[in-house]
Amino acid sequence: MSVRSTRLLPAALLCACIATTAFAASQTLTWSGDIVTAHGVVEGMAKAWQQSGHGKLVGHPFNTAAGIDAVNNGSADLAGSVRGSDGSAEDRGLTFTPVAWDGLVMITSANNPVDSLTLKQLHDIYYGKIHNWSEVGGPNAPINVYAVASPGDGVEFSLRKLLFGRGNQPVAAPRLYLTTTSLEQGIALDPHSLGATTLSSVEGNRKVKMLHIDGSAPTVANVASGRYPLYTPIYLVTHADSPNAAQAKSFIDFTESAKGQAVLRKHHLLPYQDGTVLASMDSARRSRILAEVGARRVPTAPSQSTTPISAPGATYASRVASAPTSQRTLAAREALAERNARRDALATAAAAKTVSKTASTPKLADVHSSVVAAPEPSSLKGVRSDAVTVADTGSRGSDFTRVRSDSYVSRDRPTSTHTRTHERATASVHVPTHKVAPGETLYSIAHKHHLDVAQIRDWNHLAGNTVHAGQVLRLSAR
Repeated sequence: MSVRSTRLLPAALLCACIATTAFAASQTLTWSGDIVTAHGVVEGMAKAWQQSGHGKLVGHPFNTAAGIDAVNNGSADLAGSVRGSDGSAEDRGLTFTPVAWDGLVMITSANNPVDSLTLKQLHDIYYGKIHNWSEVGGPNAPINVYAVASPGDGVEFSLRKLLFGRGNQPVAAPRLYLTTTSLEQGIALDPHSLGATTLSSVEGNRKVKMLHIDGSAPTVANVASGRYPLYTPIYLVTHADSPNAAQAKSFIDFTESAKGQAVLRKHHLLPYQDGTVLASMDSARRSRILAEVGARRVPTAPSQSTTPISAPGATYASRVASAPTSQRTLAAREALAERNARRDALATAAAAKTVSKTASTPKLADVHSSVVAAPEPSSLKGVRSDAVTVADTGSRGSDFTRVRSDSYVSRDRPTSTHTRTHERATASVHVPTHKVAPGETLYSIAHKHHLDVAQIRDWNHLAGNTVHAGQVLRLSAR
């Protein structure tokens, strides 16, 4: 080789290295996902990544579902998620890599005097059993539960999975938001509010208060020790078929470096490697929480999956999308076949008894009659049935305009070897009503009178769940 060639070779190699570095630095990764991951992991990490000589990372924060969809359809190289894979078809082919631990925190207005909740109280609030702050040591005011639509949001999904054993559990949260940012802003303005977000998202935000859970404060130290019970991994999600799969993997590896871990700690996150003890105790933690709140563990295998039962005060959308909404309705549906066989006979009997009771009455415009019967059942399980008949106004004249007959059947365990039949007829000129008191909600009224929210809404032709002080609500059918 000539001297000239020998001198030119190092220069050529140097130029090639510079070109390779320039190409790597010019590559841009696209990230999409929930806002919590954007603020806690991606924003600071992307800056450190670029300053370390890597390419740029462009983010599009919204929610977990949007990020996973973006990685699936190839419009993003990385997604951020506050939940692991749920085993759905959308998650197949994706890799969920945990990079940090974050605390799931319950927040309320900074002006709310309540500082702490137990896991049981939190479960019952979400389930619709507790409606007022006075029931948990606060003022006599309704608990306004705020939530981000689940399962699109990883925060809600992870919290509900801890409290109910299922991430898609409907809850009594009438105020729904699209992102945790809008939820946090709404909670800061409402002294009676309650909602879920993460420690990394609201640490240092003096407009909201993070509540202690079972006496433990939501801090990074308490998350690291496992003392604070509500914590979850933060994931970065990738697809092996992405054109930038190798570069995306390099970004994830960077989060595990010393510089990457420094970014996580700065944003009040625990690097995943620092919480290996949390991973080892996760199953025991979940079982303990479910036992403490009185929830049962649900099947996880696809072949054993069940439709979730919604909370008594769950949102209307959740109720429509889920199974029966109360034990009373559930029992009735389980006995549907047997009930249908007797429905026509009961309706006919009810109509006949109503006519016999009102035949001698000259004016029946406002009479409401109920007939209760208990024929011999083939099953001893408690089954409820309703039948309604209305008098034919065309043939009987205007005096029968508002005559109505209701029949109700209740089957209980017989008191002897033969089933006893009880018949009772009652007449009332007034439909039961309830006048809304200050601070009452539709859910608290339904709970007080042992009714479903959907029933009260239907009887009063309500389009939503809003009621006003002084408003008079019907508590039975017209």
